Amino acid sequence: MAPRVLVSDKLSPTAVQIFKDRGVEVDYLPDLGKDKEKLLEVIGQYDGLAIRSATKVTEKLIAAATNLKVVGRAGIGVDNVDIPAASRRGIIVMNTPFGNSITTAEHAIALMFAVARQLPEANASTHAGKWEKNRFMGVEITGKTLGVIGCGNIGSIVAMRGVGLKMHVIAYDPFLSEGRASELGVEKVELEDIFARSDFITLHTPMTDRTRGIINKEAFAKMKDGVRIINCARGGLIVEADLIEALKSGKVAGAGIDVFETEPATDSPLFGMENVVCTPHLGASTSEAQENVALQVAEQMSDYLVKGAVSNAINMPSITAEEAPRLKPFIKLAEVLGAFVGQVTEEPIQEVEILFDGLTAEMNTRALVSATLAGLIRPQVADVNMVSAPIMAKERGVILSEVKRDKSGVFDGYIKLTVKTKSKTRTIAGTCFSDGKPRFIQIKGINLDAEVGEHMLYTTNADVPGIIGLLGSICGSKGVNIANFQLGRNKPGGDAIALLYLDAPFPQDVLAELRADPKIESAKPLHFDVAA
Repeated sequence: MAPRVLVSDKLSPTAVQIFKDRGVEVDYLPDLGKDKEKLLEVIGQYDGLAIRSATKVTEKLIAAATNLKVVGRAGIGVDNVDIPAASRRGIIVMNTPFGNSITTAEHAIALMFAVARQLPEANASTHAGKWEKNRFMGVEITGKTLGVIGCGNIGSIVAMRGVGLKMHVIAYDPFLSEGRASELGVEKVELEDIFARSDFITLHTPMTDRTRGIINKEAFAKMKDGVRIINCARGGLIVEADLIEALKSGKVAGAGIDVFETEPATDSPLFGMENVVCTPHLGASTSEAQENVALQVAEQMSDYLVKGAVSNAINMPSITAEEAPRLKPFIKLAEVLGAFVGQVTEEPIQEVEILFDGLTAEMNTRALVSATLAGLIRPQVADVNMVSAPIMAKERGVILSEVKRDKSGVFDGYIKLTVKTKSKTRTIAGTCFSDGKPRFIQIKGINLDAEVGEHMLYTTNADVPGIIGLLGSICGSKGVNIANFQLGRNKPGGDAIALLYLDAPFPQDVLAELRADPKIESAKPLHFDVAA
């Protein structure tokens, strides 16, 4: 059955056609996003939801979206999506961070020129038949210091444009490396330096708890007199009341504002101020950008729904279309290893270590970690998946560590999972052979070669005679057919394990009888979704 996508905001017809060409059923209802009740009524029918800014993906909507797997935002901002709620439900949230980067950067530069030369006021005055040359005394851009807060996709383009305008560009971004700063031709500085040294400050950072109100009364006090502020990023990065006060006092000579604390902004104290240029969130509003982000979101959502490829996801590691076929067997392996330990562990998990050996260390280990956690948690939370598992593990206080190393044994690559509870440490390792099927290669430190079956029984015992006969006798007397089995031990007379392959789930009454026998240390029924 083909996946089904709802487009609830206005999107390019070309984007809609991309869905169809990729084998995805699509309903194009561009006004539905504004009708909350109707959207709530129909959302349960869809695997994907493609939106712009009008549709609000709330916790209530997510609760009703029983089949939803992915939300695609045509644009960079995902303020209108409840990402924590989506993540808890295992819904991937994608955006298109590159499609409107140039457009937004150009708008920031345009606002900087407009503020520097008072172009909107001069335009209005001249249209009114006035000739007020002396009134509109601007400042040059050349030679001024431009402070860029946030030097990612958009900020780096603004920085390069600033360098091209012969400005001295300084940048603050916790993730900006010295090498990247040198490549851009900018000076990497701290936030305090941005405030103290800049003639123009432009914001290009996402809205987070740390960045909310990053430009406030205290920040203005540290700035040069006559500084000019540009914001094409997110409303709320600047405390508007503090900006207005700084504009009135002359501390800030001018501001170019494209985004507001509340949007749509139809009434603001900033409106009407001569030293403020306001635009209605036009950063991404060019025909090229709107087309680009629409096509990108359609391609990304189709790739995920049809091929399992994940790109530009906010809440999940990316998996490219090229690596998806190679990675898929190892994702299944990671889930199986996690599911094994999750089914045999009864105490709360305290620590998880995942070792990637050989070729697995060269793979997308973030995706493999997510898959392992999903398998580990699923015995307790049935609807967990790779999106929600890392969040659930963190919420439960699980300490997670990841180790990568070069090939160290006979296998080209394998994954080893170690899980610690208050009283026990469990280990299991596995690999994939050429057939792509996951196999157990070590359990409890005991080497073996075991396929994964749908219904299995795992037992541990001391290596003494009679265990195989005991298992066969009890199962046979109760009509339980053993299709196959694998045995292992660490040394003669030491610890031993058995894996029994069954035709159906292991009956509870037979399980109780097994556990009552003193020769059996533990017996755990297992179930694996081998078809997935």
